[in-house]
Amino acid sequence: MASETVAAPAEVKRPKIRVQSAVKSYSGRVVVDVDDLTLGEQPIEGLIGPNGAGKTTLMRMVMHSIPLDRGAVTLSPPSGDQVELSSQPAQRIAHHGVVKSNQVIMDFDKLTIWDSLLLSVTEHRYEQPYRILSEGTVFKAHEEEMRHYLDYFGFEDPTKYALSAGEKKLLDMVRCLLLKPTFLLMDEPTAGLPDDLTEKVMDEMRRLASAGTSVVIVEHDLNVIWSVCDKVHFMAEGKVVLDGDPESIREHHTVVEKYLGEGHV
Repeated sequence: MASETVAAPAEVKRPKIRVQSAVKSYSGRVVVDVDDLTLGEQPIEGLIGPNGAGKTTLMRMVMHSIPLDRGAVTLSPPSGDQVELSSQPAQRIAHHGVVKSNQVIMDFDKLTIWDSLLLSVTEHRYEQPYRILSEGTVFKAHEEEMRHYLDYFGFEDPTKYALSAGEKKLLDMVRCLLLKPTFLLMDEPTAGLPDDLTEKVMDEMRRLASAGTSVVIVEHDLNVIWSVCDKVHFMAEGKVVLDGDPESIREHHTVVEKYLGEGHV
């Protein structure tokens, strides 16, 4: 009997973001100066570096929530034309599938968990005052996936408010996931979370990446970086000075000297 040939799984095509000659300064001090960086070459990538290295500023430049002094940020989707994100209004970036979580917890204190999620998925055509009765339509369209994420992350009563820092951090993440990003930037997604929820966040990042979403994580919890990332970029003094697989970055003398300390390796 002839042996059966099993076809290798098709390579997942995923979007990439290229940052070229990108500079940002504040009060004459250069905080980001990136010559040429491509994000998304691997399913999950990490961005690490000491405080003040420019990591969050770089992510905000990608989202065009702050303007570049010079340079360009370009999105290359798996199919279709390139998009220069740095020439797009900030509110249009998510329309191209690029979504970022917030480093600093931001929430609407007067909105319940349900209402906060509904606001994130409401299309522009439903945002007009005369469409106020359309809430039921939006809810029905997204109820199943909202309930899935609320159950997954352990929200017991979505009619109440997110009170703790951890709840608000997770709620921000769920809002990002509901937008179905093709390129997801996570800024310290596990900060302040207990181990069980950290593991759930990491599992969700793996699931997204396996389905074709490019994921970039900025994180100071290096256990997350070493265990979940396929590639790591190291920033210092506004520049991306190294990139490579987690093991090589972890052991590199520059990373040890400037960030980890001799006792870490």
